[in-house]
Amino acid sequence: MAASTSRQPHQVPLPPSPNKPLKTGKKSMTRKGKGKENSEAPTQQPQVASDCSWDHLESDSNWEWSSITDPSASKVPPIFTKDGSYFFSLVGSSVKIHSVATGQVVSTLSAPRATSIGTSSDLLTAAILNPHNAFQLITGSLDGRLVVWDFLDAALLQIIDIEKPIHHICAHALWKDTVFVAASRPSKKSESGVSDDNAVVLRVSLKPVDNTTKSAEILPVGKTRFPTGLALSPSGAWLIATAGHKVYVASSTSLASGFTKFVSPERLTCLAFHPSEEYFATGDAKGHIRLWYCLNDSLPVNVRGVEKKTQTTALHWHAHAVSSIAFTSNGAYLLSGGEESVLVIWQLHTGKKEFVPRLGSPINTVSMLKADGGEEEYLLGLADATYLFVNSGSLKISRSYSRIKLDPAVPHESTSRRAYTPLGVHSLTSTLILPSSHPSFLQIYSPSSSKLVSELEVSPSNRVSRRDEKPLVPTYVEHAVISSSGEWLATIDVREADDGFRDEIYLKIWRWDQKSGRWTLNTRVDRPHGLKRVTCLAFSPVSKNPSIHLVTTGKDGNVKTWGLRSVKNKAEVTEEFWVTRSTFGFRSEQPRSAAWSGDASLFAVVFGPCVALYDPVTSALRQTLTSAEGKANKAAHFIGKEGRYLAVIGDHNLALWDLVSHSVRWDYKALWTIDKVVPHADEDSFAVFHESSKQEPPKTRVSMFRAASSAPSGTRSVPFRLRNLATYPFSRRSSGRTFVGITEDWSVVLFGEGAKSAKEEGSTATEIVSSSVPHRRTLFQDIFGKAAFAEHQTVPVSVDGNTRPRNAKAATDVFNSPAYLMAPLEHLFGTLMDGYLKPRVEDSPIPVVPEDEDVEMEEDTDSLVSGTQRGRVVSQDEMDAFVDLFKKHSVKSLASVPTNGHPTKSQASIAARQPAPNLTTPKNVRTPKQSTTRRSEAPVVERALDDATPSLSSAVMNGRKRKKSLS
Repeated sequence: MAASTSRQPHQVPLPPSPNKPLKTGKKSMTRKGKGKENSEAPTQQPQVASDCSWDHLESDSNWEWSSITDPSASKVPPIFTKDGSYFFSLVGSSVKIHSVATGQVVSTLSAPRATSIGTSSDLLTAAILNPHNAFQLITGSLDGRLVVWDFLDAALLQIIDIEKPIHHICAHALWKDTVFVAASRPSKKSESGVSDDNAVVLRVSLKPVDNTTKSAEILPVGKTRFPTGLALSPSGAWLIATAGHKVYVASSTSLASGFTKFVSPERLTCLAFHPSEEYFATGDAKGHIRLWYCLNDSLPVNVRGVEKKTQTTALHWHAHAVSSIAFTSNGAYLLSGGEESVLVIWQLHTGKKEFVPRLGSPINTVSMLKADGGEEEYLLGLADATYLFVNSGSLKISRSYSRIKLDPAVPHESTSRRAYTPLGVHSLTSTLILPSSHPSFLQIYSPSSSKLVSELEVSPSNRVSRRDEKPLVPTYVEHAVISSSGEWLATIDVREADDGFRDEIYLKIWRWDQKSGRWTLNTRVDRPHGLKRVTCLAFSPVSKNPSIHLVTTGKDGNVKTWGLRSVKNKAEVTEEFWVTRSTFGFRSEQPRSAAWSGDASLFAVVFGPCVALYDPVTSALRQTLTSAEGKANKAAHFIGKEGRYLAVIGDHNLALWDLVSHSVRWDYKALWTIDKVVPHADEDSFAVFHESSKQEPPKTRVSMFRAASSAPSGTRSVPFRLRNLATYPFSRRSSGRTFVGITEDWSVVLFGEGAKSAKEEGSTATEIVSSSVPHRRTLFQDIFGKAAFAEHQTVPVSVDGNTRPRNAKAATDVFNSPAYLMAPLEHLFGTLMDGYLKPRVEDSPIPVVPEDEDVEMEEDTDSLVSGTQRGRVVSQDEMDAFVDLFKKHSVKSLASVPTNGHPTKSQASIAARQPAPNLTTPKNVRTPKQSTTRRSEAPVVERALDDATPSLSSAVMNGRKRKKSLS
């Protein structure tokens, strides 16, 4: 229980002089032996747990960290495999292979980093499929390397280094083992060696020189400005490049003649070729789309550097730059997208257009999917790293795949001015609440499944693009705080003043609906602190509804407490909503932050150099703590479950107050600016986060403290600055602490002890098995349902024999896989035979029953019919008789049965050739009863036949007693 006193501020004695910090060492850290003598007086020293999770940390070492967001949304259009089952997306320096049906990443291809000196970045910028091998992927990167992959086997085939940053790649079936590359060409005048606006188009051979990564042939085609597109015509006759305000055209039959230039009135941004005809389309920075019909025989040849103008067809709807364009597979439509978050479908022969609006984020890429026998789909890559599939028939979004939506470009300028970034941990669902790509939304992300669960629209607003060059300031969420029970969520959304309107500020309190699994709005308060901003929100840690409180502080100088009120409506249904309980201030000071003790008996509010402690029930002032130096404080936090200590932080100072003795236990002077303090939930310890200066490289230092000593028990660092952070309670490791934070470049990271999360499925290079691909439904299946044969899955065949096919049908299904994915036949033979042949099960012997004796039959007759009878052991004499029989008689055609019922010799020989029932006779096959008439020629053989083939049909008499007969 936290201590409290009724003394007034002027009666509080000044704090004693701060003690000297203890020397860091093993003795002071472990508190064993003589190390106890270096601590403070034992009368005021509390008992500290010896198994503190921070005791083992070394000084000034790097902390483990991992990012749970992709580096950035790719601006390279995704590429589909030939059968349309997968698509490739470039993310940073890796290629992620997604399943079209599920959207999950099935494999990730990452080439080894370049070892050459001067390599600045290995960012992937282009990718194509090899036109001569549909299972090979060719990628290009800024480190100047062409990498050829076999994506089915996840095998790196070869690397070719052209020593120039690559921006675009194209290839055609007419040019075997050859690709065309648009690469930067640093100027000779550039002293730093950084790539400028100069570029070159090269023809590169994929055949390297022996034992090197150098290409056997690299020939220049022509010089350009910074390239924005590179493509070959469907016939392979023309090579087109776009850069700046020009279109560069070269005939593939005379590449030595160089490019012919065509001038565009605006800067070009993207390029696409018609799938069947000899013309192409470009998009520019002013939103215009132009169709170019300049590819004909009249194009001048053998004239290098000619600039011309030609007739074009212009299409205009976009207000801003066109980011991507693509033709449909039949060439009848053209698709375009940009910053407006609207997909435009142009009908080329009429000029009419259709729209797919409100996609949620600017469009970066547009791709076409035309699978065999399926309907065409459009794949849109958005700026927030979301992929949307749009059905071409209905123009509706059929499915979408996204992880964390964080777009640094949104919400433009308001992002840099904002001092708060919402971040929360929902304990009931083990999810994170983060800012979304649109500032008026919050996104709910599940780290365990690596999926975006849902989005919460805090403030309804239109997703409109900027007006001319001035961005529109949308409503954005400034604060988001979740109660410790996970039942309540409090948010503050703000719309800044614009065109004579005042700021709009709303406090909204949401309740978690367990049945529907979503947040529902419970209470909305307009301008909770008047026209001033809200600086802090804090829920009390008590989970019971009648006792839970909310404290808000504002720039109006007031502190408000909020509580629940229950009212019955006309239908006698109890409704709960939040109301204001109290409003108060302190010495005309502006409150900056508020914090609750662990047992919710006190809450502390920081007012400049003072920290005031209040009773939440009566809102009475219990105690005032004043800084000795009179400097303003930023925040205060209760330490430990008992709440005896209070950590008060300033810019460079930290003081730990003992609320029982009303004195400063120790203070600490920091060299780096103190950004935030995060207390430990169960121990009297806390972490202090220091922010590096803007001139230094991005870095955050973390110092761990215990209440017993002012010397840090350990320091760690991570290579980034943080906008906000919180304790991450879902770490799989029990020792140590893990934090989740949002960096300055809007990446979500985990750091701390055990921050290396488990690798997700598909995060490494994995072989793709075609049988695991979920096939899309066809039109026939939509009408008549799923076929019965589609339910049978391919049974994997284990080479070591651990997995056996359950039946012959399952064994035969092995051959349904492609031949190149199957194991050699010598490995499959034994496993296949096990599917056809079953081992014989030994049954108990049948008791011998004397003649003329009644036999009690069992009630379960099915076991007699389907069971297997164990035959007697054949002696050596009987086997010799069989041998003699085969020597004396040959196989002849069956003769007709004599009228007297005796078998012929050929019938007897064939019957003698039947195997014994204890060897290979099937279990459920009945043999016909042999005749009791014996021939004198082979009495031993006939007796063996009679004994080996007992009659089963006469043994079943509906469970009744019967007289055994031998006739």
